[in-house]
Amino acid sequence: MDGSLLLMQVINGLQLGLLLFMVASGLTLVFGILDFVNLAHASLYMVGAMICAWLSYLVGGFVVAVLLALPLTALVGWAIERWVARRLYARNHLDHVLATFGLILVLNTSAHLLWGPEGIPVALPDYLKGQLVLGDDLVLPKYRVIIIAAGLLAALGLFWLVTRTKLGMLIRAGASNRQMVAALGINIELLFTVVFSLGAVLAGLAGMLITPITEASLGMGNAIIITAFVVIIVGGIGSIKGSFVAALLIGMIDTLGRSFLDVALGWVFSANAAENSAPAISAMLIYIIMALVLAVKPQGLFPPKVR
Repeated sequence: MDGSLLLMQVINGLQLGLLLFMVASGLTLVFGILDFVNLAHASLYMVGAMICAWLSYLVGGFVVAVLLALPLTALVGWAIERWVARRLYARNHLDHVLATFGLILVLNTSAHLLWGPEGIPVALPDYLKGQLVLGDDLVLPKYRVIIIAAGLLAALGLFWLVTRTKLGMLIRAGASNRQMVAALGINIELLFTVVFSLGAVLAGLAGMLITPITEASLGMGNAIIITAFVVIIVGGIGSIKGSFVAALLIGMIDTLGRSFLDVALGWVFSANAAENSAPAISAMLIYIIMALVLAVKPQGLFPPKVR
């Protein structure tokens, strides 16, 4: 096996895992604390990407566009929570699913009307292009390393927020017993708005970071939402630690499986059978992992503590 190819796939797996974490962490906060099933969460991934791509042409710089797009994405999250989600908290999960599926259509159509049907490519500044050379023969794509670093910083920042701040204390308390939090005089509606907007920012940031690689396009979040739900189920609904571990696990398994599963199957089956079966099996790997985790630990790998 080529060592440089393996290293590149590990980098890709880390990148995918950290992007999944940014999407799944917001989703698990909303699901775990608000008990709200938000299928439209990944549409915020698209909204963040589209706003960032649009701003990159207006201001002439990708980094500045990201900094401006983050509060705008939070504003979109606030509007959705205030005018849509808040009216559904007391309803059952089927109503959540139906309403947020409709919201996906509304957001996709709105993006179509605002930015058109074509994808929006985003150019990286020169200082983010190229490769990093470490040692004699270790060459890494600079921007992918930056995505990994940004994902790790986002994870550390979220861990700090949840575990070391008063807001984090309220978030953890809301996840454990939101009726008690409300009874103690905490503005639970404001707390819900902050959590929802934070989730929107995290999902939007993931979309912004991947845009220079894939471009911003309509419906780009539709594929990632299924994987994000797999991540929070494997990690434990409401658990930030679980989302982080599960996202890295799913990202590495998905990337390495697609790249090397045919080689592994070739040790057992014929080359033709391995080549034909590997794509189908690799597409199922993350769901097989989810089924195994549910069979052994139905609450996920790191379920939050609930009184």
